[in-house]
Amino acid sequence: MRSSKDFRLTTRRGVRASRATLVVHAANLADARASLSKGAEVSTRDAGPRIGFVVSGAVGNAVIRNRVKRRLRHLAAAQVADTPGGIGPGGIGPGRIGIVVRALPRAVSDPAELRSDFGSAWHDAVSRLTGGAR
Repeated sequence: MRSSKDFRLTTRRGVRASRATLVVHAANLADARASLSKGAEVSTRDAGPRIGFVVSGAVGNAVIRNRVKRRLRHLAAAQVADTPGGIGPGGIGPGRIGIVVRALPRAVSDPAELRSDFGSAWHDAVSRLTGGAR
């Protein structure tokens, strides 16, 4: 996810799952864009969800923020690979789901807690978005 519009749509119109170390927002981008403007097109060239990361200065300096982002990217790649058809063509559709992961300052202190919180929040947000079917 690269555009600020997609970040904004996902965080404002989607579902949210909060944990001690992070917050995961998920939204159906096609539905959100359609409700904002008629005839909005959504790219379907991507096979998976569009994922964005927010790691603010409250988390730490640039070195720490980048370390947290790398950890989150690694965890997100594993979750996308492990998530069954709820996100794919049988579910919401390819390239149509947006997920924003916002790291909280506590994400730095314990990588093991970050890993468990990420998996839990990811599954919670995706299951809420897909109507409980996972």
